[in-house]
Amino acid sequence: MKVQVKKLDENAKLPAYGSPSAAGADLYAACGAEIPAGETRFIRTGIAVELPAGTVGLVYARSGLACKQDLAPANKVGVIDSDYRGEVMVALHNHGTQTRSVAAGDRIAQLVVAPYYACEFSEAETLSETARGEGGFGSTGKK
Repeated sequence: MKVQVKKLDENAKLPAYGSPSAAGADLYAACGAEIPAGETRFIRTGIAVELPAGTVGLVYARSGLACKQDLAPANKVGVIDSDYRGEVMVALHNHGTQTRSVAAGDRIAQLVVAPYYACEFSEAETLSETARGEGGFGSTGKK
C-alpha cells in the first residue's frame, strides 16, 4: 500500500520501518523541544500524510522512549483520519521526574496504518447473551 507524504519542513523525515516485519513506522521530530517533568508538548513531525480511504493512522508510543525516557503520547493512541491533511503532531507527555529533551531527527512515536469499519449504530432494547455477559475490568480469567 502506498501512502503519500508531504514534507512541510526541511528537517522532516519520512516515516520509516526499523525492520522488515515492523508493524509501526517510526515518526521523527522535525524540531527540538524540552519537555518538563509532568508536562506535555506538541512535537512537530513536519509531515502531512494522505492515507488511503478505509484506513486510519494510529500513533503509538515507541517502547524504548516510553520505558527509558518516560516519554509517550499524551493521548495514548493518536488517530489520524484518512481525510486529514494537516501536519502530523505528537503530543508527548513526560511521565518522569526530570526534564527530557527531544532533538530534531529523534524517533518520537510510531505510525501503524490499519483498516477500519465504518459502523452504523442503532439503538436496541436488548443485546445477545454471551458467557461473559456484563463482566468487565479484570473479570475474565478469574475462577
